[in-house]
Amino acid sequence: MVQNFLLVFSALFSIINPIGGAIIFSQVTATRTHGERVALSRRIGIYSALVMLVALWAGGPILSFFGVSLAALRLAGGLIVASLAWQLLHQPEKREGAKTDQAQESEGLEAIAFYPLTLPFTTGPGTISVAVALGSTVAPGAPGYLGFVTAASAAALAMAVTVALAYGSADRLVALLGQSGARIVSRLSAFLLLCIGTQIALTGVAEFVHSVRG
Repeated sequence: MVQNFLLVFSALFSIINPIGGAIIFSQVTATRTHGERVALSRRIGIYSALVMLVALWAGGPILSFFGVSLAALRLAGGLIVASLAWQLLHQPEKREGAKTDQAQESEGLEAIAFYPLTLPFTTGPGTISVAVALGSTVAPGAPGYLGFVTAASAAALAMAVTVALAYGSADRLVALLGQSGARIVSRLSAFLLLCIGTQIALTGVAEFVHSVRG
């Protein structure tokens, strides 16, 4: 369970990048009071948890309903994650700029809590793809499934808490890391995500080969 928790948490941490997101969050909410930022960060944490949990446990079954096998889902999800990680590794500034543009589209405090600050700013298509791919790692009914469900759910909730804390402490993070420090963390996270995406894709290939031989 600990290994599964670390796998899911590290993958979600890499794609969400709460430290880099907190820096942008501090920029787009510069006109808000500290109390408003804290309240907003808590709402974003709650909404992010809901998005990740739904993607983890409903994404796979929905795709299976349309005839997509778990092997194909893992392979496609792994390739998507690896591709996204490659882009993050080489063009982090471009992604940060896109997030800033998305977050500045709305101005009302209640309006921006879910859209665009939760979706797609914090838990966008990349996060959903990662969650769906991870949620299909262990098939329902397989040995260890219950333990994986528990560990993955706990990791998603822990990630949501991390997001809320990071966004609520955005000003301190900016002062501590600075722009250069945040970019270093972003690139290290992107490399880790590239490795995770490759592993997910290889798991899909191995499962496909096993089914063909069987």
